[in-house]
Amino acid sequence: MKKEVSYGTKCLQSPIREHTAHGVISRPCVGSCYANEILQSLNISRKNGVFTDLTLQVEGQHFPCHRVVLCAKSAYFQAMFTSNLKESHLGTVNLPDVSAPYTALVLDFMYEGRIPIEEENVQEILRISDFLDISSLRNLCVKFLERQLGPSNCVGIKQIADKYYIPTLSEKTQKMMMERFTEVSMQEEFLDLSKEELIGYLSSDDLVVSKEEVVFEAVLRWVGKNKTRGGAKVSKDLLEHVRLPLLDPAYYLEKVEMDKIMNDSPECFPLFYEAQMYHILGNSGNSIRMRPRRFMDLSEMTVVIGGCDKKGVLKLPYIDSCDPKTGTWTGLSGLPGYSKSEMATCVLKNNIYISGGHIHSREVWMLNVHVNSWIKVASLNTGRWRHGMVTLKGQIYAVGGFDGQSRLSSMERYSSFTNSWTTGTPMLEAVSSAGVVSWMNKLYVIGGAVDDYRSTDKVQCYDPVEDKWTYKSPAPFCKDCISAVELDGTVYVIGGLMSTIFRYKPEVDVWNEAAALPGPLESCGVTVCGGKIYILGGRDENGEGMEKTFVYDPLTNVVSEGQPLLRAISHHGCVTVLHR
Repeated sequence: MKKEVSYGTKCLQSPIREHTAHGVISRPCVGSCYANEILQSLNISRKNGVFTDLTLQVEGQHFPCHRVVLCAKSAYFQAMFTSNLKESHLGTVNLPDVSAPYTALVLDFMYEGRIPIEEENVQEILRISDFLDISSLRNLCVKFLERQLGPSNCVGIKQIADKYYIPTLSEKTQKMMMERFTEVSMQEEFLDLSKEELIGYLSSDDLVVSKEEVVFEAVLRWVGKNKTRGGAKVSKDLLEHVRLPLLDPAYYLEKVEMDKIMNDSPECFPLFYEAQMYHILGNSGNSIRMRPRRFMDLSEMTVVIGGCDKKGVLKLPYIDSCDPKTGTWTGLSGLPGYSKSEMATCVLKNNIYISGGHIHSREVWMLNVHVNSWIKVASLNTGRWRHGMVTLKGQIYAVGGFDGQSRLSSMERYSSFTNSWTTGTPMLEAVSSAGVVSWMNKLYVIGGAVDDYRSTDKVQCYDPVEDKWTYKSPAPFCKDCISAVELDGTVYVIGGLMSTIFRYKPEVDVWNEAAALPGPLESCGVTVCGGKIYILGGRDENGEGMEKTFVYDPLTNVVSEGQPLLRAISHHGCVTVLHR
């Protein structure tokens, strides 16, 4: 259906009627009504060539005009006729790159304030209003485009907004692109996006899609249409913003690994390998491609496990989960058998594993997050407490700890396929309550206690390929009761009654300070969620547990206070898992 809006100014003021002894006297109207009558008279004079002092020449046609009216509505003409330009003295002015029919419409608007704006003419009217700098007409075109904005045309309207620099309209089109991406990506206009524009949408956490398959298929359609721009291959620049690990495994196998375009894109193979390892071995890192977008059916939640009460006397049996989107805490199935503190926790294939929790403990339990049920798995070979546990290449590694008499250097690894623990090569130095983290298929043990009175600054690194431990650059602290997490290739260390977050880059083996905390903390829970680091609970300098939480954003380097815990807690486990 043809859409048309006729813009104009209505006379809102009626003639004034005054009653006297001699009858009723009608006085002429004033204000906008009177002004409209004058303009209409001037427009009739213009069309008849009466009292005009200027002729506009457009495509061979001549339009007699009044300079004063043109100057009143157009900054372009005002600048032309009030300057020393030669056009200010000419009787005829040529307007290039303007069509005669649209010039007639625009002149009618300049005289009478009325113009029919339609889908078919809005771009040309906007172009002329921009060229002649007629702000009122330009604004009318913008309002018309805003009213017509929808999924089927927002890409085209965005291009118009960018071409004529209309920030408000551009923002509205981007908002619609983000909020209705599924519909927009099915339109023919979507395929006209530049690669840079498409990347801008793909890279956003705020892209509103229920599942990542929508994003992947949008990229395939764009690549199929734009073969002539860059060949049939999928650019790594595009695909690295598609969260392949979050695709359904069966869909990934059928639509990604079997797709001809994908197989012709060798530069993307590392991204395919990452997704394959995720589907086979589980979540083994904190890459952005493994994080759900904000509005997906799948989302992250932080989980706090066990720990000690405010005074550090009682061990707590609770397991609480929080959805960062809502800030709401809910309970999960309680700890099995008995309460635990200073246990080791980690996540493998989105299941939570815990071990230890008291001296000599060998028990290992797995919480199946999907059904919210605990399952006892194979026990550790060595009873340990205050140790660390991380996932590495689809296996769980338990390192160090305390057996009630001395610190441990031993290490063992767990295979979920065989449900068994295997003893590995021991560390170079025995430690407990250290920061343990994995990155790029290597395991790092940072600091820790070497006895009841001393802690170390050593960083021990294990390479499972070489089956060898080596020392890395020492930490700028000697602390225990610390936690370590990896995010985007950087390791962050928090705790040890330090009020500073330290940052370690394994790739270059360099330490530095990242940010300051409001006060010293130790034995706190630390996990990564939504690309940010969550610091949950812990003990302050007075030895008391806290219910406070802090959120550190590495992109802004800002620490802010988050949603408090349900209770004061310390020496607890803390992980992040996915849920629907």
